[in-house]
Amino acid sequence: MSERTNTQESTTPLSDVEHHLTYLKLSFIIEQYAELAKQATQKAWSHVDYLARLAEGEAALRRDRATKSRIRLAHFPVIKTVEQFRWDWPTHINRLQVQNHFHLKFIQDKSNLILLGGVGLGKTHLATALGYAACLQGYSVLFTSAIDVINTLSAAKGAGRLKAELKKYTKPALLKPRHDILATSGNLS
Repeated sequence: MSERTNTQESTTPLSDVEHHLTYLKLSFIIEQYAELAKQATQKAWSHVDYLARLAEGEAALRRDRATKSRIRLAHFPVIKTVEQFRWDWPTHINRLQVQNHFHLKFIQDKSNLILLGGVGLGKTHLATALGYAACLQGYSVLFTSAIDVINTLSAAKGAGRLKAELKKYTKPALLKPRHDILATSGNLS
């Protein structure tokens, strides 16, 4: 019996491999397996190292797609980040306290967060930035107005779909009404 050596070619046709990868929807691996196989040969990677690189790339691609999907489904009117916030106005804002909320512990604790202040102080900016940060951390977010919630739920109740429609507002980890009250779905009272 002869053993197969590393220099011997595979007996599986590449079209079969690509067919299986397409069926499994492994798009990163489809695009990169041949190039990474060359690198693996040149750098003498083990089979596990080669597989690890393929799996890492596929996982990264899926995380990126999921993040983009969460951002799209959040319905932000515009993307805002905490880095874009003007901390010089208002001058009396507690920057450390606000920045601490970006650890998103209030979501983990299923607590509510209310941003209170006058017009033009940046509450909507900060609330949107918190929602965006939550999307990046893997949380689902919904940005909507209180009147839209009321109208949607009223119409759903009349059509006998209230329970199903309520899921739209209780499912996200973070619900951001346009009145700058952030609520987690664990405690919407």
